Amino acid sequence: MDSEAVKKEIIRQALQATNTTNARILIENINEKCFERCVPKPGSSLSSSEQTCLTQCMEKYMQAWNQVNATYIRRIQQEMANNSFSSSS
Repeated sequence: MDSEAVKKEIIRQALQATNTTNARILIENINEKCFERCVPKPGSSLSSSEQTCLTQCMEKYMQAWNQVNATYIRRIQQEMANNSFSSSS
């Protein structure tokens, strides 16, 4: 493997580890925030309104997360493209 291939593989592994960590954090945050907001008095089952609230909360949280993540990825790609351009000059 040449040094560029090694570098790409390290970046790929780092991104994969970051994605796994981010997914875990997302799930923890959704569980914490949405449950606190939607289930004020936990019981043996969820009411229909609690289920609806949880579904909507999770969908909003994930939409926001996806938007932030997409913006972050675009920025990283731009910076990588700029660095590649700069280092080849």
